[in-house]
Amino acid sequence: MIIGILLLIATPVTWANSESAGTFQAVATDTQDLQTELENVIFYYEEKVSETAFIPHELRELPVKRGTSTVKIKFNAMKQIELKASDNGAPPVATVTLKDGKSGEFQLAMAGSFKGQSAFGEVELPAAQLSRVVFK
Repeated sequence: MIIGILLLIATPVTWANSESAGTFQAVATDTQDLQTELENVIFYYEEKVSETAFIPHELRELPVKRGTSTVKIKFNAMKQIELKASDNGAPPVATVTLKDGKSGEFQLAMAGSFKGQSAFGEVELPAAQLSRVVFK
């Protein structure tokens, strides 16, 4: 009986978390002006643990650097991202425009890719090779 009560209490919390995660649609434009429509967009990167092991990360937010801190900008707050290549092989610089009109320029916290589903299958677009991502 106690287990049943715990399940009833935990279920709404789990449902609320999955609903807030959401799925995102976007149009990504690469540096050759080729546009790709994506559904279920995520930001993907791999954290290297050792020479032969890594941890994959799939995020619905964009980790960027602001000074010495890392800011995670949620996809549901974004209108678009404009990307420019950086010097020295560093991750690209992103100008992020929010839905409320505010914008800021940040360097991506790490090199990564935007992944999602296109009409032709799963697509992975390295952020360094993109010029713009517009969220629908």
